[in-house]
Amino acid sequence: MGDSRPVYLRIADDLRQRIDEGALVVGDRIPSRSELKRAYEASDQTVDRAVRVLKAAGYAEGQFGRGVFVADRAPLGTLLRSTGAVDSPFAAKIRGYAAGDDASPAGAGDRGTALTWEASSSETPAPAGIAERLGIGTGEPVLCTQYEYLANRHPVQLATSWEPLTITEGTDVALPERGPYARRGVRGRLAAIGIRVVRARELVGSRPATTPEAEALGCAAGQCVTVVERTHFDGEDRAVETSDIVVRADRWRLEYTIAFTS
Repeated sequence: MGDSRPVYLRIADDLRQRIDEGALVVGDRIPSRSELKRAYEASDQTVDRAVRVLKAAGYAEGQFGRGVFVADRAPLGTLLRSTGAVDSPFAAKIRGYAAGDDASPAGAGDRGTALTWEASSSETPAPAGIAERLGIGTGEPVLCTQYEYLANRHPVQLATSWEPLTITEGTDVALPERGPYARRGVRGRLAAIGIRVVRARELVGSRPATTPEAEALGCAAGQCVTVVERTHFDGEDRAVETSDIVVRADRWRLEYTIAFTS
């Protein structure tokens, strides 16, 4: 029986197999459009679609004026997701990441490389999906803070946080990155105004990267990213903050520490 897959998928799968088997290695040039057209008796549009699939999967990257080349897909390291991480709003550290060409990989445990970050905040109406996560009405005011996490000035993680202004407005913790309780994380900041955060819930999924995310993370638009939806709750089971955390799925793994109680 003949191959019933669309031609563009067959081309993409064949190229992926050649990369996985080592026939094409990191830095090698992907066969040109004309070469693929001849090999598969395909149109320009079909070949271009196949290459887009390859790029979206993280197997290839375009270099302006030069062509398309096999991308480096080796994991850069592991992002540790733990309540024990220090001085981060999203409780994340890096393990196994060489922070620069001259740096040795970070060690295990507490010697993992800590993330630094840049952030900006603004008041905005809550979008429908965020309002649902926070248990508030659509359009109610929230403080939206956008983060870019860096290691040795290289972006490794993006995050967006939303907090209901009904909780923090007019307090010393209204701005996560400013004031006397800046950079203490959600639990530390809210404790300063008498709110005890008792649990967090994380939902982990994946989706294509948006164009702004791709530009920030150094990948192609449409490439797969891992998204963590994290929501903090107080003792009355009220959602007090929710966030989206975005990393490249092909370069970063997420590690969770699970403590068992008797």
